[in-house]
Amino acid sequence: MPVTNTDLILTPVPASTTYRLELEPAQNVMESLLLLNWVDEMSGYDEWVTKTAVSLPSALRHTNRLVTLGLHYAVMPRRSWSSFPAFIDHLAAQPPELLRDRIFDAYNNLPCTPPAADFDRTAVLATVGSFLDYLYSRFPPENIDVQIESEAYEYLKNPPAMQTLIVDHLRQMWQQVLQPEWEAKRPLLQACVDAFRQVDLNGLTPAEVVQRVTGKELPEHLQQSIETHEITQVTFVPSAHIGPYLGKISHESMLWLVFGARQPEGLSLGIPDLSRSDLLVRLAALSDDTRLRILHHLSHNGEKCAQEIIQELDLSQSAASRHLKQLSANGYLSERRREGGKCYSANVDRIEDTFHALLNFLQDRG
Repeated sequence: MPVTNTDLILTPVPASTTYRLELEPAQNVMESLLLLNWVDEMSGYDEWVTKTAVSLPSALRHTNRLVTLGLHYAVMPRRSWSSFPAFIDHLAAQPPELLRDRIFDAYNNLPCTPPAADFDRTAVLATVGSFLDYLYSRFPPENIDVQIESEAYEYLKNPPAMQTLIVDHLRQMWQQVLQPEWEAKRPLLQACVDAFRQVDLNGLTPAEVVQRVTGKELPEHLQQSIETHEITQVTFVPSAHIGPYLGKISHESMLWLVFGARQPEGLSLGIPDLSRSDLLVRLAALSDDTRLRILHHLSHNGEKCAQEIIQELDLSQSAASRHLKQLSANGYLSERRREGGKCYSANVDRIEDTFHALLNFLQDRG
């Protein structure tokens, strides 16, 4: 059964937008499944994510990529659920064609792309080539994994097989991989929910609300969607796995923001597990030689654009991107666009704040 949304954490800001803090098992677990796909491109996730991804048989890891990326819009939750198994049962009970329709509805109504008014599903699914051409008309080329999308195409032509693949995979991942981890981390996540429900967010702008809860900046297009009332419900979902990053799941006027579980700043609750969880994420970003070299270089030389950092520190494009993302997500780097590229500068205040937080934790001051 869907969860009844009884816990509002603050008076709506603006008047037509509500903000909630919830465990959201379905969104939480699906975000963890997504993270398993990106351990080779991203750093900073919780150790469980990396270890789990490495330990998965290659075939199972590939199936996870196919289900969560190639069939993404069929499997992402569209409302709250009391448990992940309840969400899987819901998917199993749906008409298979409905799951396929969800994928094409999402593709045809992308926020930053004109609606595909002349969409002809039969023509799109005529050949794998026509399907890939359709995707290239809707997405940037770098977002398309030809192998995964070619496999997804075969399942889109056969909705019952697609549904079986999705349900069987999610059940297997839940029973063999995710259930014990969810039960182990649930108390920490509930502590985070309970702590943030005590935070007074009245009078804050949407961007300030997101910054207060997640510690992250709200992407501009989402801020506009809230301010124009296109998004009327924002649910904050604490994760034990996402590290310093911000996950986003949306459906119609609802938005779920998945953030790393942490203790609210300025609220003297003294929850050691939350403080430790946040510190582990922050300190992990400082425990790598390349990232320390980047911080040292920027501290001594001022703002540099990404290409300059790559050249001056002799880094590969992929390594620089991975390390810069983690440092920026933790707040150790400030970034801005200049002449079409991203430029970075060291945020010394954030580094000092991290070591103050470490000292307070060691001295049991929150």
